[in-house]
Amino acid sequence: MTKEQVNHIQETRRILKQFSRKRGNLIPILQEVQGKLGYLPREAMLVIAGFLGIPAIDVYGVVTFYNQFRLNPPGKHSIRVCLGTACHMKGGYIALDAWKRRLDIDSGETTPDREFDLDTVACVGCCTMAPVTVVDDKPQAQVEPTKVDGILLSFELEKEKASKENL
Repeated sequence: MTKEQVNHIQETRRILKQFSRKRGNLIPILQEVQGKLGYLPREAMLVIAGFLGIPAIDVYGVVTFYNQFRLNPPGKHSIRVCLGTACHMKGGYIALDAWKRRLDIDSGETTPDREFDLDTVACVGCCTMAPVTVVDDKPQAQVEPTKVDGILLSFELEKEKASKENL
């Protein structure tokens, strides 16, 4: 077991002390654990299932049913591709495909270096800017594959600049 997994178990157990062992507490417990850990790792879900005396598959079923819960750790940078009607019509799926190819991950996943996580949203309310990608809570307008490259290049340049300043 890794140090990170041990930390997840310890943190989950600390959170569980605030709750009674009622099955009705499952969602509040999951929300609290995710709020602390940033996502719901396997080991945390197993501890929660044991605490509530329910099968682990029931915990997993709730986590995968509600889109508020994450099974992967968040990245340092959050990428959200809008797939609402306007974005869909203007190429939202093309933008999503570009992000998936450039980051080499699928929607709902995080890059192995935990630099980026990628997901989709139903609508961000910026329909006149379609297709929109929200990068670290900042909407980016008319995101086409070349713009994806530009956004990722700006992150690389920022990272290089920061590493030079730390020398």
